[in-house]
Amino acid sequence: MIATPSARDALVRRGEGLTRATLGYNVVEGIVAIASALASGSVALLGFGIDSFIEVAASVAALGRLRADHDTARRERAERRALRFIGISFLLLAAYVAADAVQALWTRSAPDESWPGIALAIASLVVMPWLARRKRAVATALHSGALTAEARQTDICFYLSGILLVGLVLNATVGWWWADPVAGLAMVPLIAWEGIAGLRGRSHCADCA
Repeated sequence: MIATPSARDALVRRGEGLTRATLGYNVVEGIVAIASALASGSVALLGFGIDSFIEVAASVAALGRLRADHDTARRERAERRALRFIGISFLLLAAYVAADAVQALWTRSAPDESWPGIALAIASLVVMPWLARRKRAVATALHSGALTAEARQTDICFYLSGILLVGLVLNATVGWWWADPVAGLAMVPLIAWEGIAGLRGRSHCADCA
């Protein structure tokens, strides 16, 4: 069903609000994750922090898509640019995390425990599903592949938070140093899969334009 202009405007405003909320949270998340990673030497935390800033950039691209909503040509260009940017960014991150994790396993680099990282992972497990559900509803109503991809990034952040939490807890509680780089490696397929989907210009919404 095609939304009326007033209803579409309301959807755009809702999408902008949710995207700004995601952007703000990811800035804080990225700063805390990278600072904690540098303090503890955690590969998984560092990858998680870099992912947060990629999501910040993707949220900025999504805001550009929303602001171009009333101009069909601009909207389509913004969709394509956002999807390509998301795809390339995720593939670069996947390669970086994989290389860093393999190096940590090879050199047996044991990270210190990171309780701030654990708290951050728990917070993201709560916040990210809430944001993702609401952004996906707006993306479907607007038939936006770029917004759907951005919502999927929020889903990915939720999954990465779970993987991160397991690795950090195992390292902190039972001293399994290898759990952290293994958690980093476990993140790679999720990150790379989303990157490939973005480069192919696909969203995860069958009826998005």
